[in-house]
Amino acid sequence: MLASLEARPADPLLSLISLFEADPRTDKIDLGVGVYRDATGQTPVMAAVKAAETMLFELQDSKSYLGPEGDVSFVNAMAKLAFGNISVGKSYTGLQTPGGTGALRLLLELWQRANPDGKVWLGTPSWPVHETMIRSVGAKIQTYVHYDTTAQSACPDNLLAAIRSAKSGDLFLLHGCCHNPSGADPDASLWLLIAEALLNVGAIPLVDLAYQGLGNGLDEDATGLRILLDHLPELLLAYSCDKNFGLYRDRVGAAYVVSRQLGLLEVAQGHLSEIARSCWSMPPDHGAAVARLIMTEPTLTASWRQELNQMTKRIQSIRDRLAEFGDIGKFAFGRLRNEKGMFALLPATPDEVVRLRNENGIFMAGSGRINLAGLQEADCDRLVQAIGRLPSFAHKRTS
Repeated sequence: MLASLEARPADPLLSLISLFEADPRTDKIDLGVGVYRDATGQTPVMAAVKAAETMLFELQDSKSYLGPEGDVSFVNAMAKLAFGNISVGKSYTGLQTPGGTGALRLLLELWQRANPDGKVWLGTPSWPVHETMIRSVGAKIQTYVHYDTTAQSACPDNLLAAIRSAKSGDLFLLHGCCHNPSGADPDASLWLLIAEALLNVGAIPLVDLAYQGLGNGLDEDATGLRILLDHLPELLLAYSCDKNFGLYRDRVGAAYVVSRQLGLLEVAQGHLSEIARSCWSMPPDHGAAVARLIMTEPTLTASWRQELNQMTKRIQSIRDRLAEFGDIGKFAFGRLRNEKGMFALLPATPDEVVRLRNENGIFMAGSGRINLAGLQEADCDRLVQAIGRLPSFAHKRTS
């Protein structure tokens, strides 16, 4: 059996992790993996998470199955965090998933069942798992450029043109706050134009929201989602708690369907449960129970919000520090101050990325995407100097 299988290419990000771990240099810098790191370079367990885990250890009296829907109180708590007050005449159904990735898989398959002839529209650059997952459910995919890496600018006209050329029932996979690899988020006025365009053609948004609270604040970061919620009859949401709760290895997420046709939500829930049953049967309990306790115990909520705010400030401090360098050749460091979240895109070629790794011990994705939270302030000078020495970057500095 195995002899008939063709070798698969190694996952670039997993390969990058292995390369970093194998590098003996003590001053190496990991800007590849998208996890938050504090000022010491560690990914800490949040104080509220530790406290919630202690409560579970002392009070939890069963390890029985949750059921395909998972922890319902967790699902409802995350819905309130993301949606705020749900729009009049709308409701939602949802279930717990193994991370935001599990939610994406469920929602894509649900959409595919309802729209077998439709297309999924994906803006590039995106995350490799997005295209892989769309193709894995057998959906047709159509890409468009939503961010010009060379010009280092968003392309809102491309996004709106793509929506206007779509057909009713087509799906648009949209990045929530801080989520696309560039860090260039739409503002409220653009989200409104997106909502109006989707409404006019009858296309459906699937929002991938994995960094709420790591941009401008919990409510502020949900602005785009809530604008879509206010204007559209249907919406799909894949939510992840991995980043804003620091529950990476516990894989905590939820999938939601929002609709004005309230009677159809029960049908949607049945399909979601059926798809989940065929994938992982029952979701894991621990991480979702932790997040649920944090959201329902006021003292834990306050502690979590405070620590999340500190994380956000640290990320912004790195952005501000790099922005002080102005422009280094073709890279406008100054723009980092106005973008959001953990990520930014360098206009570096794959060969230049390899050179940064080999000559300077600076590890990043081949696309030039960097995780700013992996950078310490003391390393900012070294990063900028290394970038300035790349062949296609001029040495002239402007500010």
